[in-house]
Amino acid sequence: MGISLHLQYMNAEDREKYIKLKKNLSPVKMVLPILLGLGMVFWLMSREISPETFSFFKWTTATVFWILLAFLMMVVRDVAYMWRLRILTSDKITWRNAFQVIMLWEFSSAISPSVVGGTGPAIYFIYKEGINLGKSTAVVLAATFLDELFYIIMVPLLILIFRELAFPAEKISFLGNLIMYFWIGYSVIFFYTLILIYALFINPQTIKKFLSRVFLLPFLKRWRLKVRKLSNQLIITSEEFKGKGTKFWLKAFGATFLSWTGRFWVINFLFMAFFFNHLGIFDHFLIYARQLTMWILLLISPTPGGSGVAEFIFKDFLGDIIPNIEWAIPLALMWRLISYYPYLIIGAFVLPRWLRKIFFKGKLK
Repeated sequence: MGISLHLQYMNAEDREKYIKLKKNLSPVKMVLPILLGLGMVFWLMSREISPETFSFFKWTTATVFWILLAFLMMVVRDVAYMWRLRILTSDKITWRNAFQVIMLWEFSSAISPSVVGGTGPAIYFIYKEGINLGKSTAVVLAATFLDELFYIIMVPLLILIFRELAFPAEKISFLGNLIMYFWIGYSVIFFYTLILIYALFINPQTIKKFLSRVFLLPFLKRWRLKVRKLSNQLIITSEEFKGKGTKFWLKAFGATFLSWTGRFWVINFLFMAFFFNHLGIFDHFLIYARQLTMWILLLISPTPGGSGVAEFIFKDFLGDIIPNIEWAIPLALMWRLISYYPYLIIGAFVLPRWLRKIFFKGKLK
């Protein structure tokens, strides 16, 4: 009731943004990805369940230790993201605020289709932490650029090492020629990265002209002034990024590499918990390579956070590395319980507090 009363003290733009955020990032939306993910797991189990399905669950001190390390990898991932955000904003965001931004960014990604992602809300989250809109946009673009750069470097490197082993042993029925789709997706990411490099480091003026022409369209004219202001700020920030030295970009890419490695090592440590004696060094690098090729399908998933799709393809990509392929489905569920579902819960708690801090600071006194 207090929140509703104080909405009247907001200006029209903030009130509209507050209502839109509450609607688009409503915790109610976390129900759909949970239902999709768990529904897929139970459907797969109903088709293949047997006495062997859960026979690998042997809880020992070593098992608990490796599972705790799997959770720690997610902490490493998020701390690395927070560190990168502070690097890209020149430490103008505190660690606490960086935590809130990253959790909200992950939450918006988790409840949005993977093909959409959470970059739009992320710009606004950073902007509301006191970074101007142009720089907020540039920070998110730079973060995206670093993520894509990691991908386009690591994929050829690991495929060069593992060749056809980097792809699933069995064909995925609904995809047909998986390798062809993979390289199409990789090419899209590669050219998108080139565009980001051009916008951030070479000629942002061309991007400004392009956006100006696009927003001359009748149904986009109302946002033309805002886009022009954003483009001008992007040019200023581009100049700032171009002036950054090698050390700056090495630190930012190092944080990116650490965050992605933390994300991928969740499965490695999960496998260590149950199959320690069955895995060699080669297998661990192969698991890493398979996750890189699997990620291309998760990036184009139409479901929120890849729910349902991730659980379905886990067996195809990693089942042949497990001693018994029947164990793949419950392992997929454990993987998602560690690496995906926590963001739905944390985001649902962080969002209301962040909204109160941003929109009602000083008004609720």
